[in-house]
Amino acid sequence: MLTLVPDAIEDYARTHSVTDPPARVWLREATYARMRLPQMLSGPLVGQTLKTLTALSGGRLAVEVGTFTGYASSWIAEGLTASGRLITCDVDSECTALGQEAWNKMGQSEQIELRLGPALETLKDLDEPIDFIFIDADKANYGNYYDLLLPKLRPGGVMVADNVLWSGGVLNPKEPSDHALAAFNEKVAGDDRVEQVILSVRDGLNVIRKKG
Repeated sequence: MLTLVPDAIEDYARTHSVTDPPARVWLREATYARMRLPQMLSGPLVGQTLKTLTALSGGRLAVEVGTFTGYASSWIAEGLTASGRLITCDVDSECTALGQEAWNKMGQSEQIELRLGPALETLKDLDEPIDFIFIDADKANYGNYYDLLLPKLRPGGVMVADNVLWSGGVLNPKEPSDHALAAFNEKVAGDDRVEQVILSVRDGLNVIRKKG
């Protein structure tokens, strides 16, 4: 389960909030047709949220950890300024190839830089101030991504972590991912460098703003 609200309410919110261009509809359909775990796709409600927060954060430099098929990437890119850039990281060349095809269709390739390899390595030397960060990757490393990227986030910048409610698994953690996400939420809640709110959009978004 990747949503915590009834399907009818989810559908209502989606139809009254977002419109996907044909190329992103194609990407969504291709993801479900070709990928082994298509439910990993963020979905339009999360996508519109990411676009809005990217734009509100300034939209000059955004970083995404966990590209999958590039659906969320395309939304984030829409929130960038005309000269803004998105750096997106993943280890799967097959999934990201589908994203690159979609970015080409949407005219976004010039603004999106794909870095293949573990994000803890590909981002460690990034020394530009980041406006917006989206984390949607291996749950065990959420805390490590946070520790690496928060110092690089400019004061007033925004970080979003996906799946932080984990279909309710954080309430009574049993599996390793349950424990990792519960620990991440506790870590962020106790960090006086930030202010944050957990939203029950789909599987939970932790929206984090760096103070300053």
